[in-house]
Amino acid sequence: MGRLIRKLLLFFPVLLCSFLVYYIPLKRWHTRPRASEYEESWLDVQKERKLVLRYICEKYKLHRNSSLPDPSVAKMMYVEHKHKLIYCEVPKVGCSSWKRIILLLKMNMTSNYFELSNEVVHSRQSFEILSSFPRDRQRQLLSSYTKVMFTRHPFERLVSAYRDKFLRNRQNKYYIKTMAELIKSKVSKSKNSTGPVTFLEFVHFILDENPKYSDTHWKPMSSLCDPCNIHYDIIGKFKKLKEDSDQVLRSIGASKDFRYPFIIEPSTQTSSNIKKTYFSNLSTQDVLSLMKKYYMDFMLFDYPVF
Repeated sequence: MGRLIRKLLLFFPVLLCSFLVYYIPLKRWHTRPRASEYEESWLDVQKERKLVLRYICEKYKLHRNSSLPDPSVAKMMYVEHKHKLIYCEVPKVGCSSWKRIILLLKMNMTSNYFELSNEVVHSRQSFEILSSFPRDRQRQLLSSYTKVMFTRHPFERLVSAYRDKFLRNRQNKYYIKTMAELIKSKVSKSKNSTGPVTFLEFVHFILDENPKYSDTHWKPMSSLCDPCNIHYDIIGKFKKLKEDSDQVLRSIGASKDFRYPFIIEPSTQTSSNIKKTYFSNLSTQDVLSLMKKYYMDFMLFDYPVF
């Protein structure tokens, strides 16, 4: 019996070390990080995004003297007073879902996400827009509310806009008929060309159009929201849309049960592979011209070209 006890005492340090080396890391691996750890990591990402943006703004001298946004930018900014939120709309970056969220926040969650009709969501009369306020009030709101914008890879956003407006959304007569006829008349080699607008025609139209009159669905994100002069508190990205959106909701004090409804329409599901498929049909010169057009989007929001 004494010999057995001595053996156990001899091997006890070995057993203890084995427990510390194998069991504790395994337990840590199976345990989810605390919420604060997620938040710290997310805040670090936000700092990095804003650091890159600030560096590019300074490098290219993109700052203006005015403390107020250009009217064309102010009209893209949705104001929600109860949670002191200003959201800059960037089409094809989850904006429809975010407009639904703003309406629900405004209504204190008295309605369900799916009860809001598309007509209500896409009607600007349903919202308060920054451009509708006097200039002094605009300045006050911008200095005291949480300002948010979301970005997406410029070429993925471009392909998503094309697929949505000219291939899938057959009910939208403006794009299917009016805009399609305009594009065909400007870039098609055949005046009597029929059928849907091709991606090549779409690209050539974009490259030739006056940037001042560019449609918001493919207008550069940097032009839509002017991030060098509006200091956004949160910059979300489409690839992290749900995570970033949920963090925005927590930041503005929304109900803990209220989460971003991660529902993506087929037209927005433009993956990297789909993007490459469309771009494979473009000439090198076309791609270079598009890179030039969206250059600041790539730089400011730190996106690789491919």
